[in-house]
Amino acid sequence: MTEPIGLYIHVPFCVKKCLYCDFYSLPLCSRESTVRKRYIDRVIANISAYSQHYDTVYFGGGTPSLLSVADFYRVLSAADIANGAEITIECNPESVTDEKLTGYHSAGINRISIGVQSFDDRELKMLGRAHDCDTAVRAVKGAYKSGFDNISVDLMLGLPFQSEKTVTDNIARAAELPVNHISAYMLKIEDGTPLLEDKALCDGVDDDCTAMYYEKANECLEKHGYMCYEISNFAKKGFECRHNLKYWHCEDYIGIGPSAHSCFGGKRFAVPDDLDAFIGSDRQPVYVTDNSPCGEEERLMLQIRLREGICPEDFGAMGERIRKNAEPLISHGFIEIKDARLTLTVKGCLVSNEIICRLVE
Repeated sequence: MTEPIGLYIHVPFCVKKCLYCDFYSLPLCSRESTVRKRYIDRVIANISAYSQHYDTVYFGGGTPSLLSVADFYRVLSAADIANGAEITIECNPESVTDEKLTGYHSAGINRISIGVQSFDDRELKMLGRAHDCDTAVRAVKGAYKSGFDNISVDLMLGLPFQSEKTVTDNIARAAELPVNHISAYMLKIEDGTPLLEDKALCDGVDDDCTAMYYEKANECLEKHGYMCYEISNFAKKGFECRHNLKYWHCEDYIGIGPSAHSCFGGKRFAVPDDLDAFIGSDRQPVYVTDNSPCGEEERLMLQIRLREGICPEDFGAMGERIRKNAEPLISHGFIEIKDARLTLTVKGCLVSNEIICRLVE
């Protein structure tokens, strides 16, 4: 049997698109049941075609929780999944019920990531989210009641007109709930999103405040027992996301569904952002994005994001250059040395792209 790898399944359906979102997603329409069935059929066909053994499965989107419980049974039954595999579903608070949550858990899903973003109703309305604070709290409690003991929530930092109090209150609200993992993302205003077109909201985003909120979030999360293991991800001990760690460790994974990406067979490749092309093909169409991935510079770029950092000696001939280039970054407080490994400080996390460029130049 081959070594197990990761499986990512992109579910490209949403009720509506949030103002800040640039992920590929489409609204379910009057053809909902037909389109959904054809999509699931193609996912299963592609799982069979790749014929791999998986120790992590991640349903991302979009809003995967718009699929039925039966859809997840079908997909997971078609995959060769290792014992003890981590199986994650992303969901939005308004899209789940106690019945659905119980069904997901019964289907074999054992990790749930809930897109809360904020526990402040004013911020949720500004983001165009379809839920309020009470709905988010009910979703987390409902997941726990349904048997999930590995629950993650997403929170956003640097929102327009956000305050330090909102940031700390959001973290405190999450910590009161049975949550083991928190992803705290700094808002990035992407091209082509409605948020970019709203000048008033864009003017309310302050980079200096965002940096301050990130530093404050790190401090608060650590006090509540969530340790930073990657720039934007914090977990209680033993609850780090195993699937996402595959990305940062340059391990193999297969992506299925429109816009999904893969690193497999010595190449990186992607599926076009086209649902019709996906469900209309026997095998998902792909295009190669990198013929020789996971070289030294890419490994550095990904692994420096992790709290475990990097050991320069692991990068062959680049090692001495990395060590030399790190010296001024250490003296200025962007990098620190722990057990002979270079790790980003909180200050360094805020300018990680610049740090990477400096290390490899």
